[in-house]
Amino acid sequence: MLLRQYHPSDCKALVNVFYESVHAIEETDYSSAQLDAWASGSVDLEEWNESFLGHFTVIAEVDGAIVGFGDIDEAGYLDRLFVHPNHQRQGIASAICDALEASVPEAVSTITVSASIPARSFFEHRGYTVVRRQEVRRNGEILVNYAMILHR
Repeated sequence: MLLRQYHPSDCKALVNVFYESVHAIEETDYSSAQLDAWASGSVDLEEWNESFLGHFTVIAEVDGAIVGFGDIDEAGYLDRLFVHPNHQRQGIASAICDALEASVPEAVSTITVSASIPARSFFEHRGYTVVRRQEVRRNGEILVNYAMILHR
């Protein structure tokens, strides 16, 4: 696995990893309608690119193919962390998260994330704690996630 920084030419592949990852979530956590609302397959590539460029964005590649990504801002908000379903449980998310957390300036004492139901346990294993349960409306559907924090 190779970790590297984001390039604008990666954007479309990241959108694909995002879509595939979201839609691989068991329907025990979210309904198919909720998954479709969360990841419809239609995103504004220019907007996503600007977001990735404005954050520290890490790409994971295996055999030259993008299999995961994550991004974090300078204030310590971990915005996205996704790994393609064919490459999960291989340490890729942990490696990306390690790089993201390490990129935050030392003066920032906490890292925060809004974690999906299945991602909650991943972050808890990393030492994050739940601050509150949240309900987010996306395309007419209510999605539950958790505001979580890591004290450094």
